[in-house]
This record gives sequence, C-alpha cells and structure tokens, in this order.
Amino acid sequence: MIPEVRQRFNESFTPEKYEAFKEALKNMYGYRPSFREAESPFFIPDILKERLLEACELVSNVVMRPDLKKITEAALYDPSVIVKGEDEHTTFLQVDFGICLDEKGDPMPQLIEVQGFPSVYFFQYMVSDLYHKIFDIPENLTSFFNGYDKVSYKKLLYDTIVGPCDPANVIILEIEPEKQNTYIDLLSTSVELGIPVVCVTKIIKEGRELFYLDKAGNKTRILRIYNRVIFDELFLRKDLVLNFSFTDDLDVYWVGHPNWFYRISKFLMPYINNRYVPETYFLSTLEKIPADLENYVLKPLFSFSGSGVIIDVTPEDIAAIEDKSSYILQRKVTYEPVLKSPNEPVKVEVRMMMLWPENAHRPFVVNNLVRLSKGKMIGVKYNKDKDWVGGSVGFYQAD
Repeated sequence: MIPEVRQRFNESFTPEKYEAFKEALKNMYGYRPSFREAESPFFIPDILKERLLEACELVSNVVMRPDLKKITEAALYDPSVIVKGEDEHTTFLQVDFGICLDEKGDPMPQLIEVQGFPSVYFFQYMVSDLYHKIFDIPENLTSFFNGYDKVSYKKLLYDTIVGPCDPANVIILEIEPEKQNTYIDLLSTSVELGIPVVCVTKIIKEGRELFYLDKAGNKTRILRIYNRVIFDELFLRKDLVLNFSFTDDLDVYWVGHPNWFYRISKFLMPYINNRYVPETYFLSTLEKIPADLENYVLKPLFSFSGSGVIIDVTPEDIAAIEDKSSYILQRKVTYEPVLKSPNEPVKVEVRMMMLWPENAHRPFVVNNLVRLSKGKMIGVKYNKDKDWVGGSVGFYQAD
C-alpha cells in the first residue's frame, strides 16, 4: 500500500518511536487508551481510496431511499427500543470494509457492516495528528476527506454536535463512561467541544425536561444529547437505576437519534447490492440453503458486539433457529494481508466515518478508522501477544 511510503516508514520505525507515540496519546488528555493502538498507520493507495469513496456513495444511495423508514420499520423490533422525536435522517454513518484483492491483485473493499451510530470521531482526530508528529508522516498524506483538515474537521463536529446551543446545555450521554473501552474518545470529545460527559444514572427528569449537575453542583438544563448509549448494553445492566426512560416524551434534541442504531445496521445489509457487498440474505427469505454453506456466516440482527455470530455454519444451525426473520446469512469475506510489517503481513479493516448534518443534502466521508490484525479475524482475542495490530488510521495522498 503506497510502497515507497511503506518502505520509508518501516525503515525508520523504532520501538522507541512507538513508545513515544503511546506516551503522547496518554499525555494529550491524561488518560491511557484501554485498547491497543497499532505501531503503524495504513497507507491507502489511490485505487483503494477511489473504491472506498465509491462504495460509500453507493451505501449512501440506499440510506437516502425515500422508503428507508418503511423498509426498516421492523428493525425497531420492540417498543422498548423506540425513542420519540426521530429526525428525518441519521446524523452519523459508519461503513466498515474488509480489504481484499480483486482478480487483478488490486485492493478491493468488501462491506462488512454499516451503522447509523457515532464512532470515535475525536480519538481518530488525535491519533492522526500524533502519527504525523511522532513518525514524521509526509504532510501531503491525510486521514481527512472532502477537503477537511484538523481545524475545519473540529468546527464541523462542533457545528453538528453542539449546534446553536451553549455547550453547557449539550451533553455526551453514556453508561458509566469511565468504564467504557472508548472512554478516551468521550474524554477527547468533551475537552475539544467543551461539553460534559454524563452517565445515564445522573440524569434528572422534571416533566418533559432533563437536567444534570455541572462541576459546581448547579442543576443545568439539557437541550441536546450526543448519544453514545447502546440499548443492547443498557438492557443487560439490570443494576442501573435511571430517573428517566429513553421512551419518555422528552423536550431534547438527539444528536444521533437512537432509532438509527437499529434502522441502519445489519438489518439494512440485504438491501445494499453492488460489487463492494458480499451476498447477504434475510434468513427468512432464503429459498434454499447455499450448497457452499461453509463460505457463509450467520449473524443475528439484534445482538451486541458480535454475540451470537456463527462463523462455521451448518444446516443444523439454520434449522435450529426458530425466528429466522432475526438473522441474516452473509457470504464470508477473505481479508488479504496487504500491510507489510517487519515480520508477518497484516490484514486490514477500514471504517469510513461519515456525517450527515441537518443542512447537508447527503452523507459524506470525513475521516476513517483502521483495525489491523494478524489473526483469523479482526478483534482482540484473535491478536493476543502480536505486534503491529490494533487500532490505527488510514492516510492517503491528498490531491
């Protein structure tokens, strides 16, 4: 991937630089990330950049369908997940691609998942900056898209999340934020935008209005909520006592309305058909089981953090599922080890991070997140005791 840049990076890499990188991450906000950040960024060649952007446009076309709410109504599978005040379209859009090779040996992205939920926008903002500084990445390489740079990207996120409100009336909402694996991003967002991070248990409800206590103990009205709460996780936390319900009729504006988490999810995958998407079917509409079932993976539509996924599917697995409308069958994607490390090559997954502000006519890409893996799959448990794996960011050559 951009061979000359990769060669220069690998030749100049030292363990001391990596340690300096990790220390700089910790020092930026006084907190060490709880997940592994990789030794290297991913250098995206022009052909892959163009394909990633084209694939995102094709996904956006589906997300913009006039009948999107109609076809995804069943995604809101229970009254307990339906939140009032849903807006016309999602604010956040994440599109995950495994990097494969086409028949010519060129990098080809394959869609893994699509999500209408925020990602780590500000952690990627800080990570891209530190890779540049610590590893002396060429200035013409950027992680930002559509003409954005560090300054304009931050302003875009401020305008999208804080909007016209006083930052004191805007909160980041999460479940026990300090215990979240992504707390570094919550902290970064809080510092950069000047808005507080509030636990769901600390919310005060009075009529239709919500409040929180600021650092001085003053009761402060909440007008906008940057929502980072995943209901799947919330439902598992029977120990939490909330003073409000997400399903209440509330006088707040959701930045990232919770309903989009369900509408734009695995549920939407069977509706996205193009060369960047592996075959995906609702199990309930499958007329016959594929002869090469070993090349498919079975995924529950409503599960948290990959739970319930069956990688090595058998006909017996399918027969045992009572509610087949709650599963999709998707052709497996073969990740190619396209990143050259000092030892074994590395597999890559790229998350294209998109926004759809109120005043924009369609979603657009602003940044990216990369996961590097040497294991069978992307994920911590498949990469224990390995180097050059974990979270990262992709840089491409700006025009």
